[in-house]
Amino acid sequence: SSIGNFFRRSLRRPGRREGKDEASAAENTPPRVPQGKVGERSSILCSGQFFFEYLVVVSLKKVSEGRYEPKISYQFPKRENLLKGQREEEERLLKAIPLFCFPDGNNWAPVTDFTRCSDPFPIPFQPSGRGVRLPEVFCIISCLGCFGLFSKILDEVEKRRQISMAVIYPFMQGLRESPFPAPGKTVTIKSFIPESGTELIELTRPVDAHLEHVEFQALLQRLSPHLILHIFASAVLERRLIFLAEELSVLSQCIHAVAALLYPFTWAHTYIPVIPECLLDTVCCPTPFMVGIQMRHLERVLEQPMEEALVVDLCQGKIIRAVGDEEQILPMKLQNEMLMSLTKHNYNNNVLTSEQVNALVSEAFVHFFVRLVGHYSSHIKWGRSGSGAFQERSFCKAMSSKSCRRFLKRFVKTNMFSLFIEEAEKSRIPPEGNG
Repeated sequence: SSIGNFFRRSLRRPGRREGKDEASAAENTPPRVPQGKVGERSSILCSGQFFFEYLVVVSLKKVSEGRYEPKISYQFPKRENLLKGQREEEERLLKAIPLFCFPDGNNWAPVTDFTRCSDPFPIPFQPSGRGVRLPEVFCIISCLGCFGLFSKILDEVEKRRQISMAVIYPFMQGLRESPFPAPGKTVTIKSFIPESGTELIELTRPVDAHLEHVEFQALLQRLSPHLILHIFASAVLERRLIFLAEELSVLSQCIHAVAALLYPFTWAHTYIPVIPECLLDTVCCPTPFMVGIQMRHLERVLEQPMEEALVVDLCQGKIIRAVGDEEQILPMKLQNEMLMSLTKHNYNNNVLTSEQVNALVSEAFVHFFVRLVGHYSSHIKWGRSGSGAFQERSFCKAMSSKSCRRFLKRFVKTNMFSLFIEEAEKSRIPPEGNG
């Protein structure tokens, strides 16, 4: 089947939901971290009806000479009348958020100029005020992944912050009372700013956001196509992946790009593009994870009693530690086809735009899934009640290639495939020609 038909028949990209093991799905949005883990699902954060759950401002507070500690200096909304369990959960969430806003420790000093960062990790921040100052982080916590839309909201928050914290409140309240638009739709927010009057702000949700805020170029500049395929193979089987780099932005961009290679499936486990130093023992977790760690912590990481993991050095463009079978995971014919797709263009010659690179790379990996699982809808048996039951055995046997069948028998056991099929079983789509 063609790529177009595959997506026409397939569901809207399934949202990340709680998985079958301890590590549940993490959105590619600013982290939701009750219990101190990125990726844990919180009942407070699952309303699904708001643009966002929280806006917090995290500032650096001086605790001793040369040492600063991130603290939340502003929170919206202030939730009232929470039950005891919900209040404790909120406290855990808000206690953990500052760690991810400033994941590289206490190495901060006042400066006069900051470049705005728009990566999801570290969370977007803007400086405020004039003259020498410490950075401030504006963090939107949401179950929804629309980076362009949230970036526009942060622009508006920053504009109001320059006037007063008090001016932020009515804007965020108006936003919170507005319905989140359907894909491709726009919502208009009225907002009053002193001395400027009432403004109309249009917020449009993209039709397809799977490549939004993705930079495959960042990955291609640091790793060879062979290594990218080894990483992809490990991610597809939901293994443990550790990425190392000096710069936070490199970790953020590269890990976000690796997760995007899995489309239309989604990584359904712990996902922390930049691990704060105090959470380095995350690498000892027995369940799958995809994490980024600053290179200065390499020795500490390798000393940890880790289970098998793929450890990638983004500075040197090499794999430091591997399971050893990465070359054999993907069916060889399809692996070679993807390799040809990744090598036929010189992605680093600046001739192609970022959007063109994203489209070409994404197409190669989507085509891989089309070839292997594009027939999934033909193997859902529908009952009279309208519910579906996936026929796993016939699905795997439908592939004539032994290597493809061998891969599918492993892939169907992953959380990402299970979540995809669960959505398909609940969302009957008429076959072509029948409506």
